[in-house]
Amino acid sequence: QVQLVESGGGLVHPGGSLRLSCVASGRTISSYAMAWFRQAPGKEREFVAGFGWSRGNILYADSVKGRFTISRDNAKNTLYLQMNSLKFDDTAVYYCATGWGRIATTRSGDYDYWGQGTQVTVSS
Repeated sequence: QVQLVESGGGLVHPGGSLRLSCVASGRTISSYAMAWFRQAPGKEREFVAGFGWSRGNILYADSVKGRFTISRDNAKNTLYLQMNSLKFDDTAVYYCATGWGRIATTRSGDYDYWGQGTQVTVSS
C-alpha cells in the first residue's frame, strides 16, 4: 500500500521560507512521477511542481517559478518543496502526490496516490 505523509507546513510572514517534506512508503519515488499540488479555500486544486523519473523532467507552475524548488532524496524516499519569497497567495493546503507513470505532468488525474495535506499560511 502506498502512503504519502507531508510535513513542514506552518505560519510564515510574506517574504519568508518554508520547506515541505513528503515521505513515501510502498513506492520508490525515483521510479515514478511525483508532484506537489495546492488548494486554497474556495478554489480548485492546482499544480505547483512536478518531478519525473528523469531529472530533466521538472515542471513548475508559472506562479511559483523562481521561488519554489522541488527536489527528492532517493535514499530517504522523500520529496521536498523549498518555498522562498512566500506571498499571501501561496496560502493553501499543500498535497504531495505520486503518479502511476514516470512522466511528471500538471494534471491531477495522472496521480493516483495523495497525502493528507499540510497547511501553509502566509500572513502578516
